[in-house]
Amino acid sequence: MPRIDEAQAARVGSALRGAAASYAASPEDFTDPRYYPDRGADAETVAAYFLVMVAMDHRLSRPGRPYEARLTGEGLYHGADLLYRLGRRLLDQDPGFFSAERLERVSVEEVRAWLCVGGACPPDPGVRAALLRDLGRKLRLLYGGSALRLLEESGGYLHTWSPEAPGLVERLRLFEAYSDPVEKKAMLFAKFVERRGLLRVRDSWNKRVPVDNHLTRIALRVGLVELEPGLWEKLRRGLEYTPWEDVALRVAVREAWHLAARHAGVDDFLLDDLLWTMGRRVCVHGEPRCRRCSGHAACRGGECVLRPVCPVGLRVAEPVEEHLFLDTYWY
Repeated sequence: MPRIDEAQAARVGSALRGAAASYAASPEDFTDPRYYPDRGADAETVAAYFLVMVAMDHRLSRPGRPYEARLTGEGLYHGADLLYRLGRRLLDQDPGFFSAERLERVSVEEVRAWLCVGGACPPDPGVRAALLRDLGRKLRLLYGGSALRLLEESGGYLHTWSPEAPGLVERLRLFEAYSDPVEKKAMLFAKFVERRGLLRVRDSWNKRVPVDNHLTRIALRVGLVELEPGLWEKLRRGLEYTPWEDVALRVAVREAWHLAARHAGVDDFLLDDLLWTMGRRVCVHGEPRCRRCSGHAACRGGECVLRPVCPVGLRVAEPVEEHLFLDTYWY
């Protein structure tokens, strides 16, 4: 099983402390009108929008087939930026789409019309349509079609471990789109709605980073997690991980970042913002920008703040990629 290097988590967390504090002073509030509902939008609209969009926020690209498109009069969007831009456009054009009634009967053709632009299309429109239908049906049956009611009935808890009064993450697990054992989408949804003021998390100790490919890649490169020989060989050779191997690795990554967050003195959700953008701008696929770092809170004097504690940054290890596990809607 993957093993967490607790001493390295402490070093990484300490190295991130300054960047985390700088970012926490003015964090992303998820109100950019290109991607999210307006600041003054009603609470039900905001809750429903994020519930649907996070359900769709998984595996948009494939090797050699990036999910990116140039929108008329706007420029090029890639990955999650394109997904949320198309989500905001749909919210403006057809806000009723985000209702449980509409979601329950959405077709594959409607998903393609929404998320495919030019030659860019997610690889699994049929799966996405099925996830939305499941989401709409269960939202109607369990919460009267109200995403806001889902939030309210959680009582502000992520986890209660109680079947009588489950927390938000436990409630979300009933939706197929949110069934990831490592809770990536559930934690991402909680982060969004907390930042938008719809959720006051009462059990902050249960917060965890939403683990995706970016956070896994960084964790492996900085040495937060050590792999057993069989998993390391699969990683090195680019062989597909099994679902349970993926779960074992990402649980270790999640808990390693939780330790690092404590040493950085920062909330796990805020740390996620920092790490996710690092994965897109600094610790990127291929050659990371350890010594060519700019335009990010983790960049100091042209270098990544993790370079002094990172085997790749110190040039004593090659920059590995994250493990191969493509055909999933968990993350």
